[in-house]
Amino acid sequence: MFKRFATAAVTAVLIAGLGACGGGGDSHDEGSDYSVDAGQDLDQGGGGVAQDSQPDAGATADASVFGLRDETRHRTARTTRATRPHMTKKCTTTTRRVRHTSTTGSGTKRHTRTWYSTEHAKSCKQVRSGTETYTRVVRPEQWCVSLDDVGGDKGQDDVWYQVTRTTYDTAVATDEHERMEFTPKDSGC
Repeated sequence: MFKRFATAAVTAVLIAGLGACGGGGDSHDEGSDYSVDAGQDLDQGGGGVAQDSQPDAGATADASVFGLRDETRHRTARTTRATRPHMTKKCTTTTRRVRHTSTTGSGTKRHTRTWYSTEHAKSCKQVRSGTETYTRVVRPEQWCVSLDDVGGDKGQDDVWYQVTRTTYDTAVATDEHERMEFTPKDSGC
């Protein structure tokens, strides 16, 4: 009974994912508008990544899927030119006079020596200085595999999954309609 319920739930999730993606299509490669190192702006402010598909709310992170290998698709990163504030480092140096004392001896033979030194301190902060042009990633690079008969269901065909590069390479080396099992990164492509 539980197995039927789980199969029905997985089928519903896959149908929803397929409907959101608009189905399959010919295997093709969508090129980028600009040639760029796609990861160059991920750790800088203002250059976030907008993905085409959102994670499926019903999918579990480590759930593997199986079916018959159908098509593969490699989608290169899509980028665009954008502007953001240009930040530069501005430093200031401050100095201060520090008094030092040293005491030797005791009683009437006690002697105190005093001297001064200058200490330097440097503080830096980021300040805006105009704007700069950068390459913003609109869609990250994706590797996708399409399966037929997903989960053994003959009615579940042309279901796309985003996979790792290793899984994609394995799929490319696998003959069409051979059984494959893998853990997808996300549904749809």
